[in-house]
Amino acid sequence: MSIVAVMDLRLLSSFLAVVEEGHFARAAARLFLSPAAVTQHVRRLESDLGTRLLNRNPVSPTPAGERLAGHARTLLAAANAALDDVAEAARAPAAAERPLRVGIMGHGSAELTPASVNAFRRARPHVPVELRQLDFTEHVSALVEDRVDVAFVRPAPADERITADVLTTEQRIVAVPESSPLADARDTGALLADIADLPFFTVPGHTPRTFTDYLYFDCAARRRSPHVALTPQEVLTGVVTGRAAGSGLKSFARYYAWPGAVFVPVLDVPHESSYLAVRALDRNPEVRIFRALALALAREMGPRISA
Repeated sequence: MSIVAVMDLRLLSSFLAVVEEGHFARAAARLFLSPAAVTQHVRRLESDLGTRLLNRNPVSPTPAGERLAGHARTLLAAANAALDDVAEAARAPAAAERPLRVGIMGHGSAELTPASVNAFRRARPHVPVELRQLDFTEHVSALVEDRVDVAFVRPAPADERITADVLTTEQRIVAVPESSPLADARDTGALLADIADLPFFTVPGHTPRTFTDYLYFDCAARRRSPHVALTPQEVLTGVVTGRAAGSGLKSFARYYAWPGAVFVPVLDVPHESSYLAVRALDRNPEVRIFRALALALAREMGPRISA
């Protein structure tokens, strides 16, 4: 049996409602169906997939059910977005396709960024995609000012106008020149106390506080270099010339392997995440489709990226 035949959206909707409600009757009431119909949908899905998806007493997902629930959310979100897109096309059949503007801060979410863009291009080949590089000051403003539609950023924007989903979670690193005494710790790692005197680069005053807290490991007193940087390339210019130190996620080292720069893991700080951010009230179906695809890929690729 093909996967398309198995993934009946009605069955998925009933299954996901039971998982989220933890009860067949409550799920039925939420869907305006009878409990018997919801039970039949779950049984059909289990039969089609050849595995038990729900424990019955009490109701809880099996390991297979947990996995399917994540896929179900993605598929249903994509389906709803597709219906919105068709409805929009019916209202304005002659309208030209608006490009989807994708903002990327630094290297975004590592390998997940190009994978998400390529997946969207395959799914929506008629929708133009514009990639826009964001600097450190545009952590929030690019979305709020409608210059991009989705944005790969870090950390999560502290702004109620923006919704952000975790894509990857990684160890933190600092970037120092080869001449730094800390460079010897590239394999063993360093502690927060070891980096206290590093001359971290400076960002403009209008950079969001959320980003500067991330950049300086939540320490306002962290030593600053006169070297001002807005992009990873400018950070590394300061690093290799001995004028500044930088910080980032572990995957930064894969994308910016500059001669003269050394990347040192910081062992005693929490891991940090990269995010896909969108406007909270954006009803654009293309944004919803891109978001659903990125989240599906994050579940598949995330552990490999953060390893």
